[in-house]
Amino acid sequence: MSDAIAAGRRICLVGASGLVGSAVIEESIGRSDVRIIGVARREVPLPKGARLDILVGPTTEWPALIEAAHADVLVCALGTTRKAAGSDEAFRSVDHDLVLETAEAARMAGIDRMILVSSVGADPQSGNLYLRTKGEVETALGQLGFARLDVLRPGLLRGKRAEDRPLEWAGQVVAPLADILVFHARLRRFRSIAAVRLAQVILALSERRTSGRFVHEHDSMSEILHERHI
Repeated sequence: MSDAIAAGRRICLVGASGLVGSAVIEESIGRSDVRIIGVARREVPLPKGARLDILVGPTTEWPALIEAAHADVLVCALGTTRKAAGSDEAFRSVDHDLVLETAEAARMAGIDRMILVSSVGADPQSGNLYLRTKGEVETALGQLGFARLDVLRPGLLRGKRAEDRPLEWAGQVVAPLADILVFHARLRRFRSIAAVRLAQVILALSERRTSGRFVHEHDSMSEILHERHI
């Protein structure tokens, strides 16, 4: 099957108010080949020139909203932190349970392609709650029967978040120097990436229809951007 897809593909975006989701919306401005339909718990501030629909409702209504999106691709950029959530259980309810519920709703709605924003180091056997949860979600999604599943494993995301994350802010300050020092192939996957670049990768992947499960780390994402001359 060709990777090409007809113009005007519809993307159902969950996590539209976050760093990555906001970047996807920004990158879609002025493009006639893609339409974003966001699903969110509350209204999402939109940048000037953005043309998209935001379907708003509590998470219990998301399956109906996802079905109403009539999308070709689900992009899941949901995510929080243990600190922001307040407990291990609250963190997992978003990064694990809600992600899977969203994916299951997409499958029920007939969406057969999904792009997930995960994390470098994701591993269901990890002793780290964050990385273990990401790894468990990746494994579970692989069992839902998507014709194509793209898993993005970025390093530290660079960009301005709406919420305060002091550790990430400190990481962004030192990231440029750290990236310069990381040349070895085994370590390059830990390099940081700007949210806008990740959004460009997401939109590029939303065009592809070749079946399978694909995991993209730093080198793979850089190749995608190079192919698109971005």
